[in-house]
Amino acid sequence: MTAARPFRTLRLDHIVLRVADLDRALGFYRDILGLSVERTLPDLGLTQLRAGDSLIDLVTLDSTLGRQGGAGPGVGGRNQDHFCLRIDPFYPDALIDYLVGNGVSADLSGIADRYGADGTGPSIYIQDPDGNTVELKGPPVTGPLTAKET
Repeated sequence: MTAARPFRTLRLDHIVLRVADLDRALGFYRDILGLSVERTLPDLGLTQLRAGDSLIDLVTLDSTLGRQGGAGPGVGGRNQDHFCLRIDPFYPDALIDYLVGNGVSADLSGIADRYGADGTGPSIYIQDPDGNTVELKGPPVTGPLTAKET
């Protein structure tokens, strides 16, 4: 381990599931579990469901986003795209220094504003040791991203 962690993990922000049949998935998550549809982006094949303070994103396998994940659920495939942890604060330079200092591949070019449970804010995708994609997401954007002044 290197320097002290420059953030704290608040909660799970969202998880992205790749689904073969959107209507069947909506029947389960919306109709059986009672989640509400928060927004849809049909051009991407994305439907976002509100689960309390978090989101469950459904991505159809045959969509733009779904095809990026390779084979669907089953032998040689997967149905989870990534999960996202909401962190605070989100100071890009300190975050990158911390991740790289701990052997995690990360760079500033990977940081972008993305939509999550709290709205649009900065995030970065990293890989865990087993190759699972983890998104670290900061608070909604209210101004420019700057490093913490010390």
